[in-house]
Amino acid sequence: NGQTRSRVARILNNGRLDTSFNPAPASGADGVVSAIAIQSDGRILIGGNFSSYNGVNRNGIARLNTDGSLDTSFNPGTGANGQVRTIKVDSQGRIILGGDFLVYNGVAANRIVRANGNGSIDGTFNPGIGANGSVYALGIAANDKIVLGGEFTAVNGVNRNRIAKLNVDGSVDVSFDPGSGVNNTVFDLIAETGGKV
Repeated sequence: NGQTRSRVARILNNGRLDTSFNPAPASGADGVVSAIAIQSDGRILIGGNFSSYNGVNRNGIARLNTDGSLDTSFNPGTGANGQVRTIKVDSQGRIILGGDFLVYNGVAANRIVRANGNGSIDGTFNPGIGANGSVYALGIAANDKIVLGGEFTAVNGVNRNRIAKLNVDGSVDVSFDPGSGVNNTVFDLIAETGGKV
């Protein structure tokens, strides 16, 4: 509505700009924001293809306070080395990222990673060699299992055409078997409470 906002803004329920959310209009994110998730405490996770937020280095992932300022208690280090396309937060407050990246804070993480609430990598989550193509969509299923969709054809060497489910430790959930899967890219999905996707 004619007011500068660098790639992230908050809109009131009447459609007007929420001026209490002001991510320093002269800076904000310096590149594409392609994913947003709201934590239970109201803080906002953004992902994308940016390298800084409000002039502070943040590669592909940042967390904002409720007023739009950078939350410096969330520090992903060197962050993601490629675009973050989707973000979800599980029931334990752990943050799952999917996208085009191959590394997260210096650790191999082929297109999917789980971070702790402070931005550090969650070492209890190990998807092996990860997905062999971009991850565009994530969903949190029962028991914090993770459903992912995208343009991959395998996850950790297991054939999964563009849709798969991971156990909470990152291993492929072989009880979820989509057979020949999907014949084109999955851009979005929802994991329903009843277990359907």
